[in-house]
Amino acid sequence: MAIKLSVPKESASGERRVALDPSVAAKFSDLGVTVQLEKGAGSNAHFPDTAYEKATVVDTETAYGQSDLMVRVAPPTVEEVNQLPEGSTVVSLFHAHRNPDVVKAMQERKILSFAMELIPRISRAQSMDVLSSQAAVVGYKGAIMGSDLSCRFFPMLTTAAGTIRPAKVIVIGAGVAGLQAIATAKRLGAMVEAYDVRSATKEQVESLGAKFLDLGVSAEGEGGYARELTAEEKQQQQDALGEFISKADVLITTAAIPGRDAPKLVPKDMVEGMKPGAVIIDLAAEGGGNCELSKPGKTSKHKGVTIHAPLNVPSQVPLHASEMYAKNLLNFLTPMIAEGGEFQPDWDDEVIAKSVLTRDGEIVHEATREALKGANS
Repeated sequence: MAIKLSVPKESASGERRVALDPSVAAKFSDLGVTVQLEKGAGSNAHFPDTAYEKATVVDTETAYGQSDLMVRVAPPTVEEVNQLPEGSTVVSLFHAHRNPDVVKAMQERKILSFAMELIPRISRAQSMDVLSSQAAVVGYKGAIMGSDLSCRFFPMLTTAAGTIRPAKVIVIGAGVAGLQAIATAKRLGAMVEAYDVRSATKEQVESLGAKFLDLGVSAEGEGGYARELTAEEKQQQQDALGEFISKADVLITTAAIPGRDAPKLVPKDMVEGMKPGAVIIDLAAEGGGNCELSKPGKTSKHKGVTIHAPLNVPSQVPLHASEMYAKNLLNFLTPMIAEGGEFQPDWDDEVIAKSVLTRDGEIVHEATREALKGANS
Protein backbone atom coordinates (compact mmCIF):
# COMPACT_ATOMS: atom_id res chain seq x y z
CA MET A 1 0.00 0.00 0.00
CA ALA A 2 1.36 3.43 -0.97
CA ILE A 3 2.49 5.54 1.95
CA LYS A 4 1.44 9.11 2.63
CA LEU A 5 4.48 11.36 2.79
CA SER A 6 3.84 14.66 4.58
CA VAL A 7 5.78 17.89 4.17
CA PRO A 8 4.93 20.26 7.05
CA LYS A 9 5.45 23.97 7.32
CA GLU A 10 8.54 24.38 9.49
CA SER A 11 7.67 25.63 12.96
CA ALA A 12 11.17 26.44 14.27
CA SER A 13 11.72 30.17 14.74
CA GLY A 14 13.44 31.72 11.72
CA GLU A 15 13.47 28.51 9.67
CA ARG A 16 12.76 29.39 6.05
CA ARG A 17 13.71 26.12 4.36
CA VAL A 18 11.28 23.40 3.34
CA ALA A 19 12.07 19.69 3.23
CA LEU A 20 10.92 19.14 -0.38
CA ASP A 21 11.01 21.49 -3.33
CA PRO A 22 8.43 20.98 -6.11
CA SER A 23 10.69 18.95 -8.43
CA VAL A 24 11.69 16.44 -5.74
CA ALA A 25 8.10 16.21 -4.47
CA ALA A 26 7.16 15.18 -8.02
CA LYS A 27 9.86 12.51 -8.05
CA PHE A 28 8.48 11.00 -4.85
CA SER A 29 5.04 10.99 -6.47
CA ASP A 30 6.50 9.16 -9.47
CA LEU A 31 7.73 6.47 -7.06
CA GLY A 32 4.11 5.81 -6.13
CA VAL A 33 4.12 7.81 -2.89
CA THR A 34 1.19 10.09 -2.00
CA VAL A 35 2.73 13.48 -1.21
CA GLN A 36 0.84 15.76 1.21
CA LEU A 37 1.98 19.36 1.50
CA GLU A 38 0.84 21.46 4.43
CA LYS A 39 -0.56 24.71 3.10
CA GLY A 40 2.20 27.33 2.79
CA ALA A 41 5.00 24.87 3.60
CA GLY A 42 7.26 26.15 0.83
CA SER A 43 6.29 29.82 0.87
CA ASN A 44 9.25 31.04 2.93
CA ALA A 45 11.61 29.36 0.47
CA HIS A 46 9.70 30.99 -2.41
CA PHE A 47 7.92 27.82 -3.55
CA PRO A 48 4.18 28.59 -3.77
CA ASP A 49 1.67 25.80 -3.20
CA THR A 50 0.72 25.93 -6.90
CA ALA A 51 4.27 24.88 -7.86
CA TYR A 52 3.73 21.48 -6.20
CA GLU A 53 1.76 20.03 -9.10
CA LYS A 54 2.03 16.40 -7.96
CA ALA A 55 1.28 17.02 -4.28
CA THR A 56 -1.98 17.45 -2.43
CA VAL A 57 -2.19 20.64 -0.36
CA VAL A 58 -3.70 19.86 3.04
CA ASP A 59 -4.34 21.56 6.38
CA THR A 60 -2.13 21.11 9.44
CA GLU A 61 -4.34 18.49 11.06
CA THR A 62 -4.25 16.28 7.96
CA ALA A 63 -0.52 16.79 7.37
CA TYR A 64 0.19 15.40 10.85
CA GLY A 65 -2.75 13.12 11.59
CA GLN A 66 -2.65 11.25 8.27
CA SER A 67 1.12 10.99 7.88
CA ASP A 68 2.90 7.67 7.40
CA LEU A 69 6.25 9.34 6.70
CA MET A 70 7.03 12.97 7.53
CA VAL A 71 10.08 14.74 6.11
CA ARG A 72 11.20 18.00 7.66
CA VAL A 73 14.23 20.24 8.12
CA ALA A 74 14.17 21.12 11.83
CA PRO A 75 12.98 18.63 14.45
CA PRO A 76 9.32 18.65 15.49
CA THR A 77 8.22 19.99 18.84
CA VAL A 78 6.90 17.61 21.48
CA GLU A 79 3.38 18.85 20.67
CA GLU A 80 3.90 18.06 16.98
CA VAL A 81 5.21 14.58 17.77
CA ASN A 82 2.04 13.93 19.75
CA GLN A 83 -0.06 14.85 16.69
CA LEU A 84 1.59 12.10 14.60
CA PRO A 85 0.09 8.60 14.36
CA GLU A 86 1.77 6.16 16.71
CA GLY A 87 4.35 4.07 14.84
CA SER A 88 4.74 6.53 11.96
CA THR A 89 8.11 7.68 10.58
CA VAL A 90 9.89 11.04 10.76
CA VAL A 91 13.03 12.04 8.85
CA SER A 92 14.73 15.28 9.90
CA LEU A 93 17.82 16.97 11.22
CA PHE A 94 17.35 16.18 14.91
CA HIS A 95 20.53 17.21 16.79
CA ALA A 96 19.21 14.95 19.53
CA HIS A 97 21.60 16.17 22.24
CA ARG A 98 19.87 19.56 22.03
CA ASN A 99 16.34 18.14 21.92
CA PRO A 100 16.06 15.38 24.55
CA ASP A 101 12.34 16.00 25.16
CA VAL A 102 11.57 15.43 21.47
CA VAL A 103 13.54 12.17 21.44
CA LYS A 104 11.69 11.01 24.56
CA ALA A 105 8.32 11.86 23.00
CA MET A 106 9.17 9.89 19.84
CA GLN A 107 10.28 6.96 21.97
CA GLU A 108 6.98 6.95 23.85
CA ARG A 109 4.92 7.08 20.65
CA LYS A 110 7.05 4.39 19.00
CA ILE A 111 8.02 6.77 16.19
CA LEU A 112 10.62 5.45 13.74
CA SER A 113 12.97 8.38 13.30
CA PHE A 114 15.94 8.88 10.99
CA ALA A 115 18.39 11.68 11.79
CA MET A 116 19.93 13.02 8.59
CA GLU A 117 23.02 14.18 10.48
CA LEU A 118 23.74 10.55 11.46
CA ILE A 119 24.13 9.31 7.89
CA PRO A 120 27.60 7.69 7.72
CA ARG A 121 30.10 9.83 5.80
CA ILE A 122 31.10 7.11 3.37
CA SER A 123 31.51 7.31 -0.41
CA ARG A 124 28.21 5.57 -1.15
CA ALA A 125 26.30 8.09 0.95
CA GLN A 126 27.82 11.31 -0.40
CA SER A 127 24.66 12.18 -2.32
CA MET A 128 22.70 11.93 0.95
CA ASP A 129 25.12 13.98 3.07
CA VAL A 130 23.04 16.84 4.44
CA LEU A 131 25.88 18.14 6.62
CA SER A 132 27.97 18.71 3.49
CA SER A 133 25.22 20.22 1.35
CA GLN A 134 24.16 22.70 4.03
CA ALA A 135 27.76 23.46 5.02
CA ALA A 136 28.40 24.58 1.45
CA VAL A 137 25.67 27.19 1.93
CA VAL A 138 27.19 28.24 5.26
CA GLY A 139 30.67 28.74 3.80
CA TYR A 140 29.43 30.72 0.83
CA LYS A 141 27.29 32.97 2.98
CA GLY A 142 30.09 33.38 5.55
CA ALA A 143 32.38 34.97 2.98
CA ILE A 144 29.57 37.28 1.83
CA MET A 145 28.93 38.31 5.44
CA GLY A 146 32.63 39.05 5.89
CA SER A 147 32.75 41.29 2.84
CA ASP A 148 29.57 43.06 3.92
CA LEU A 149 30.75 43.80 7.47
CA SER A 150 34.33 44.66 6.58
CA CYS A 151 35.41 48.28 6.36
CA ARG A 152 37.68 47.30 3.47
CA PHE A 153 37.26 46.20 -0.15
CA PHE A 154 37.99 42.51 -0.76
CA PRO A 155 39.61 42.90 -4.23
CA MET A 156 42.57 45.00 -5.27
CA LEU A 157 41.32 48.14 -7.00
CA THR A 158 43.31 50.47 -9.21
CA THR A 159 41.53 53.82 -9.28
CA ALA A 160 42.23 57.45 -10.08
CA ALA A 161 42.47 57.95 -6.33
CA GLY A 162 45.20 55.34 -6.03
CA THR A 163 45.56 51.60 -5.63
CA ILE A 164 43.60 49.75 -2.95
CA ARG A 165 45.30 46.67 -1.57
CA PRO A 166 43.18 43.49 -1.38
CA ALA A 167 41.86 42.39 1.98
CA LYS A 168 43.46 39.48 3.79
CA VAL A 169 40.98 36.76 4.75
CA ILE A 170 41.92 33.86 7.02
CA VAL A 171 39.68 30.80 7.18
CA ILE A 172 40.00 28.37 10.08
CA GLY A 173 38.70 24.90 9.26
CA ALA A 174 38.94 23.42 5.77
CA GLY A 175 35.90 21.18 5.75
CA VAL A 176 33.07 21.79 3.29
CA ALA A 177 32.10 25.13 4.85
CA GLY A 178 35.69 26.31 5.06
CA LEU A 179 36.51 25.35 1.48
CA GLN A 180 33.40 27.11 0.20
CA ALA A 181 34.32 30.21 2.22
CA ILE A 182 37.82 30.11 0.71
CA ALA A 183 36.47 29.75 -2.82
CA THR A 184 33.95 32.57 -2.39
CA ALA A 185 36.46 34.95 -0.78
CA LYS A 186 38.88 34.25 -3.65
CA ARG A 187 36.16 34.98 -6.20
CA LEU A 188 35.58 38.29 -4.44
CA GLY A 189 39.26 39.11 -4.91
CA ALA A 190 40.67 38.72 -1.40
CA MET A 191 44.04 37.26 -0.45
CA VAL A 192 43.10 34.07 1.38
CA GLU A 193 44.98 31.95 3.89
CA ALA A 194 43.56 28.91 5.64
CA TYR A 195 44.34 26.55 8.48
CA ASP A 196 43.10 23.12 9.49
CA VAL A 197 44.49 20.64 12.00
CA ARG A 198 44.08 17.94 9.34
CA SER A 199 47.20 18.19 7.19
CA ALA A 200 45.41 16.23 4.45
CA THR A 201 43.41 19.38 3.61
CA LYS A 202 46.53 21.28 2.48
CA GLU A 203 46.14 20.14 -1.13
CA GLN A 204 42.45 21.10 -1.20
CA VAL A 205 43.17 24.57 0.20
CA GLU A 206 45.95 25.21 -2.31
CA SER A 207 43.81 23.94 -5.21
CA LEU A 208 41.47 26.88 -4.51
CA GLY A 209 44.33 29.36 -4.74
CA ALA A 210 44.71 29.96 -1.00
CA LYS A 211 47.82 29.64 1.14
CA PHE A 212 47.81 26.83 3.71
CA LEU A 213 49.09 27.82 7.15
CA ASP A 214 51.25 25.02 8.54
CA LEU A 215 51.39 25.49 12.31
CA GLY A 216 53.06 22.17 13.07
CA VAL A 217 49.92 20.69 14.69
CA SER A 218 48.18 17.71 13.09
CA ALA A 219 45.08 16.01 14.47
CA GLU A 220 43.73 13.57 11.91
CA GLY A 221 40.58 11.87 13.20
CA GLU A 222 38.06 9.27 12.05
CA GLY A 223 35.32 9.81 9.48
CA GLY A 224 36.94 12.93 8.02
CA TYR A 225 36.75 14.84 11.33
CA ALA A 226 39.58 16.15 13.46
CA ARG A 227 40.32 14.59 16.83
CA GLU A 228 40.40 16.75 19.95
CA LEU A 229 43.76 18.41 20.56
CA THR A 230 45.79 17.88 23.71
CA ALA A 231 46.34 20.89 26.00
CA GLU A 232 49.90 21.23 24.71
CA GLU A 233 48.76 21.10 21.07
CA LYS A 234 46.04 23.69 21.73
CA GLN A 235 48.60 26.11 23.17
CA GLN A 236 51.00 25.53 20.27
CA GLN A 237 48.15 26.11 17.82
CA GLN A 238 47.02 29.34 19.49
CA ASP A 239 50.52 30.76 19.74
CA ALA A 240 51.13 30.21 16.04
CA LEU A 241 47.66 31.29 14.95
CA GLY A 242 47.79 34.52 16.90
CA GLU A 243 50.58 35.90 14.75
CA PHE A 244 48.70 35.26 11.50
CA ILE A 245 45.32 36.40 12.79
CA SER A 246 46.75 39.74 13.95
CA LYS A 247 47.26 40.58 10.26
CA ALA A 248 43.80 39.48 9.08
CA ASP A 249 41.12 41.88 7.88
CA VAL A 250 38.47 39.16 8.06
CA LEU A 251 38.66 35.92 10.05
CA ILE A 252 36.15 33.18 9.22
CA THR A 253 35.96 30.25 11.63
CA THR A 254 34.19 26.99 10.76
CA ALA A 255 35.59 24.37 13.17
CA ALA A 256 32.80 22.16 14.51
CA ILE A 257 32.48 18.71 16.08
CA PRO A 258 29.08 17.02 15.57
CA GLY A 259 27.26 16.43 18.83
CA ARG A 260 29.74 18.47 20.88
CA ASP A 261 30.53 22.09 21.66
CA ALA A 262 32.66 23.90 19.09
CA PRO A 263 36.36 24.19 20.06
CA LYS A 264 37.44 27.61 21.34
CA LEU A 265 40.21 28.56 18.95
CA VAL A 266 40.14 32.35 19.25
CA PRO A 267 40.57 33.56 22.85
CA LYS A 268 40.01 37.11 24.03
CA ASP A 269 43.67 38.12 23.83
CA MET A 270 43.83 36.97 20.19
CA VAL A 271 40.85 39.19 19.35
CA GLU A 272 42.51 42.11 21.10
CA GLY A 273 45.59 41.58 18.92
CA MET A 274 43.61 42.05 15.69
CA LYS A 275 43.52 45.20 13.56
CA PRO A 276 41.00 47.96 14.30
CA GLY A 277 38.08 47.38 11.94
CA ALA A 278 38.80 43.65 11.60
CA VAL A 279 35.85 41.26 11.39
CA ILE A 280 35.30 37.77 12.79
CA ILE A 281 32.61 35.61 11.19
CA ASP A 282 32.04 32.73 13.60
CA LEU A 283 30.26 30.04 11.60
CA ALA A 284 30.47 27.60 14.51
CA ALA A 285 27.99 29.62 16.58
CA GLU A 286 25.47 26.74 16.62
CA GLY A 287 27.93 24.89 18.86
CA GLY A 288 28.76 27.91 20.99
CA GLY A 289 31.31 29.42 18.63
CA ASN A 290 35.04 29.17 17.96
CA CYS A 291 35.67 32.62 19.40
CA GLU A 292 35.61 33.08 23.17
CA LEU A 293 33.77 36.40 22.77
CA SER A 294 31.12 35.21 20.31
CA LYS A 295 27.49 35.71 21.27
CA PRO A 296 25.51 33.14 19.23
CA GLY A 297 22.87 34.83 17.15
CA LYS A 298 24.29 38.32 17.68
CA THR A 299 26.79 40.81 16.29
CA SER A 300 29.02 42.43 18.88
CA LYS A 301 32.15 44.58 19.04
CA HIS A 302 35.26 44.26 21.17
CA LYS A 303 37.95 46.94 21.05
CA GLY A 304 37.29 47.80 17.41
CA VAL A 305 36.77 44.22 16.20
CA THR A 306 33.33 43.15 14.95
CA ILE A 307 32.30 39.62 15.96
CA HIS A 308 29.39 38.18 13.99
CA ALA A 309 28.01 34.81 15.19
CA PRO A 310 25.02 33.91 12.98
CA LEU A 311 22.67 30.99 13.63
CA ASN A 312 20.95 28.79 11.03
CA VAL A 313 22.88 30.28 8.13
CA PRO A 314 21.44 27.89 5.48
CA SER A 315 18.02 29.41 6.15
CA GLN A 316 19.37 32.70 4.78
CA VAL A 317 19.61 31.07 1.33
CA PRO A 318 16.34 29.13 1.60
CA LEU A 319 15.62 28.31 -2.03
CA HIS A 320 18.89 26.63 -2.94
CA ALA A 321 19.42 25.21 0.54
CA SER A 322 15.97 23.57 0.30
CA GLU A 323 16.69 22.17 -3.16
CA MET A 324 19.95 20.61 -1.94
CA TYR A 325 18.34 19.21 1.22
CA ALA A 326 15.44 17.77 -0.78
CA LYS A 327 17.83 15.90 -3.08
CA ASN A 328 19.65 14.50 -0.05
CA LEU A 329 16.30 13.23 1.24
CA LEU A 330 15.36 11.73 -2.13
CA ASN A 331 18.66 9.86 -2.40
CA PHE A 332 18.34 8.62 1.20
CA LEU A 333 14.71 7.47 1.01
CA THR A 334 14.48 6.09 -2.54
CA PRO A 335 16.14 2.75 -1.65
CA MET A 336 13.50 2.30 1.11
CA ILE A 337 10.52 2.76 -1.21
CA ALA A 338 9.41 -0.43 -2.90
CA GLU A 339 7.24 -0.84 -5.99
CA GLY A 340 3.82 0.67 -5.45
CA GLY A 341 5.09 3.28 -3.00
CA GLU A 342 5.45 0.95 0.01
CA PHE A 343 7.99 1.83 2.71
CA GLN A 344 10.39 -1.10 3.20
CA PRO A 345 13.72 -0.17 4.84
CA ASP A 346 16.53 -2.72 4.50
CA TRP A 347 17.87 -2.95 8.04
CA ASP A 348 21.01 -4.71 6.79
CA ASP A 349 21.96 -1.58 4.86
CA GLU A 350 24.67 0.29 6.81
CA VAL A 351 23.45 3.72 5.76
CA ILE A 352 19.88 3.03 6.87
CA ALA A 353 20.76 1.21 10.08
CA LYS A 354 23.24 3.83 11.31
CA SER A 355 20.86 6.72 10.64
CA VAL A 356 18.12 5.48 12.96
CA LEU A 357 17.52 7.53 16.09
CA THR A 358 14.43 5.81 17.56
CA ARG A 359 12.66 2.58 16.61
CA ASP A 360 9.96 0.42 18.25
CA GLY A 361 9.96 2.49 21.42
CA GLU A 362 13.74 2.39 21.85
CA ILE A 363 16.49 4.97 21.40
CA VAL A 364 18.65 3.08 18.92
CA HIS A 365 21.49 5.56 18.51
CA GLU A 366 23.92 4.65 21.29
CA ALA A 367 25.52 8.08 21.84
CA THR A 368 22.08 9.70 22.15
CA ARG A 369 20.86 6.98 24.49
CA GLU A 370 23.87 7.40 26.78
CA ALA A 371 23.63 11.21 26.70
CA LEU A 372 19.95 11.16 27.66
CA LYS A 373 20.57 8.57 30.33
CA GLY A 374 23.25 10.84 31.83
CA ALA A 375 20.93 13.85 31.67
CA ASN A 376 18.22 11.98 33.55
CA SER A 377 20.49 10.52 36.23
